[in-house]
Amino acid sequence: MLKLESVDLNVSNGHEDFSILKGIDLELEDNKFYALTGPNGGGKTSLAKVIMGIYKNNKGKIFFDGLDITNLSITERAKAGISYAFQNPPRFKGMKIEELLKISADNNSLRARLRAVGLCPQDYLDRECDTSLSGGEMKRIELATVLSRPSKVVMYDEPEAGVDLWSFESLLQLIRNYHKKGNVISIVITHHERVLSLADEIILLADGKITERGPREKVLPLIQKESRCCWQANCGGNDDEIECY
Repeated sequence: MLKLESVDLNVSNGHEDFSILKGIDLELEDNKFYALTGPNGGGKTSLAKVIMGIYKNNKGKIFFDGLDITNLSITERAKAGISYAFQNPPRFKGMKIEELLKISADNNSLRARLRAVGLCPQDYLDRECDTSLSGGEMKRIELATVLSRPSKVVMYDEPEAGVDLWSFESLLQLIRNYHKKGNVISIVITHHERVLSLADEIILLADGKITERGPREKVLPLIQKESRCCWQANCGGNDDEIECY
C-alpha cells in the first residue's frame, strides 16, 4: 500500500511562495488501477513527483508497504519498487538507446524489451536518444525502461501527450498488460476518457486538493457533467460535442 498523510508542497519564485499541494491524504491499494485527473495546474504531476522523490514535500509523510519513505532519495525509492514515466521523456544527446536500456535491463533482455513496445531492435539500439526520435518513439523507449524491471508502483504522466491515436492505444495496452501481471499499483495521470473508463478508481485533483475520489462508475459521470457545463458556458457547445477534460 502507498499512503500519503497531510502532504504539502510549496515552491518559491524568489519573491513569494506558492502552495502546490495542500494537505493531501491518500491511500492507494495494491493491484488497483488509478486514474489521476483534473484541471491543468491542479497539482497532478507535482503529486507524482513528490511520490517519486523528485520534489520534496514540505509537510506530511509518505509510507510505502508500511515504511516511512518521506526522506528517501529517488534512487532509494526506485530500488524499493517505485517507477515514474515522464509526460515528456528526457532525451540524452550522445547516449545510445542500448546504453539507456542497460540501466534498467540486463543485456539478454534488451531486444525483447524493444520488441515488447513495438520497436525493431536492429533499427533502434544504435540510435541516440536525441531529437531525431519522435515523441511516440521516446514514449515507447521510456516504457521499455520503466517496464523492464519489477515495480510495485508505476506512475504514467499523460501517456497520450504528443503521440498519435495508434501509438496511444498501443501504449495503453502495454500499461494494461503490465498491470494485469499483478502486485502493482498503476497510476495514470490523464485527461483522456479512454483511460478514465478503464480505471478501477478515479481521483480528481484541483487547486492542490483531492476534490473527488471513487469508482469510475461514480466519478466519471460527474466529470463529464462538469465538462459539459463548462463547454456550454464558455464555448456555446452542445452535449454531442463535449469530451471529458
